[in-house]
Amino acid sequence: MGSKNKLKRFRENETFPNVIQPEREELLNGDFSHKGRWKTFFGNDRPIVLELGCGKGEYTLGLARSNPGVNYIGVDIKGARLWRGAKTALEEELSNAAFLRTHIELIELAFRPGEVSEIWITFPDPQIKYKRTKHRMTNPEFLEKYRNILVPGGRVHLKTDSEFMHGYTLGILQASGIHVTYSNHDIYHHSGAPEAALNIQTFYEKQFLQEDKPITYLSFILNAE
Repeated sequence: MGSKNKLKRFRENETFPNVIQPEREELLNGDFSHKGRWKTFFGNDRPIVLELGCGKGEYTLGLARSNPGVNYIGVDIKGARLWRGAKTALEEELSNAAFLRTHIELIELAFRPGEVSEIWITFPDPQIKYKRTKHRMTNPEFLEKYRNILVPGGRVHLKTDSEFMHGYTLGILQASGIHVTYSNHDIYHHSGAPEAALNIQTFYEKQFLQEDKPITYLSFILNAE
């Protein structure tokens, strides 16, 4: 994408009512006005579900279309990608879909404890090299951040084409005694996966399926009720 297109999208993001772009210092200093007030932003008391590393927001949009009684927030630092999801949500008048532009490592600074009902992590970079472990979105440090914002019994969903990411996460969860509610290494060839994991497919996921690449999925509960 050319720099002119990126700049145009950045400018449009600033005008979109469904895009929130806090400054890093705003989060670090505790000055982010939406923290603890997301239900006021949406204008209702419906559950709030996050998609972390949402990219173009395909999963956020799919979930919002399927569940109008739930509020969804796609989170990503890439503003030019996030623009696509935000623009589509406005075009389709999806009032239950919004987008937050920030780094995932700051997520617990954007929500108060118990403000989030569920978290989806869809096709994250597996960060296979050992020196990149700290960037894996299901490492213990990230899991603790998610725990801090989830309601008791709130689930985390991981959907990925990476057997490495699936196995790494499963190992972390089992070693920590975290309750795994579902795990499958090939959801499209085995029964039992939830509809939300099967009925929504991103652009790249469709490509993986055409290549006959297995899609893995697992869900787990960080805060037992």
